Amino acid sequence: MTSEMWSTLFVFVLASFIGLGVIRRVSRLLHTPLMSLTNAISAIAVVGAIIVTGSDAPVWIRVLGAVALFASTTNIVSGFLITDRMLKMFKTVEKPPANRDDKRDVTGGQA
Repeated sequence: MTSEMWSTLFVFVLASFIGLGVIRRVSRLLHTPLMSLTNAISAIAVVGAIIVTGSDAPVWIRVLGAVALFASTTNIVSGFLITDRMLKMFKTVEKPPANRDDKRDVTGGQA
């Protein structure tokens, strides 16, 4: 491994630990904005992975690009599904108006 590869690996590991620390401290109320941000980052990764996969790079780099494309697309789709599910939890269900013409006794007796 070259020194450039070691420094790239070091930056990746450091960014992973910093990202994990930041994500852990985010309030649950900020989940939806955070998911929107990660979806935007994954969209950038999808574009990069498409470029890498379709280039004239060696086969192993194109395979890694295809794996990155699959992982980023999965992240985007699951992020939208989770956000949609969370937003459905906050929707209010409208109750139909009570029928005032009903002459039944609410205590269970006959009217």
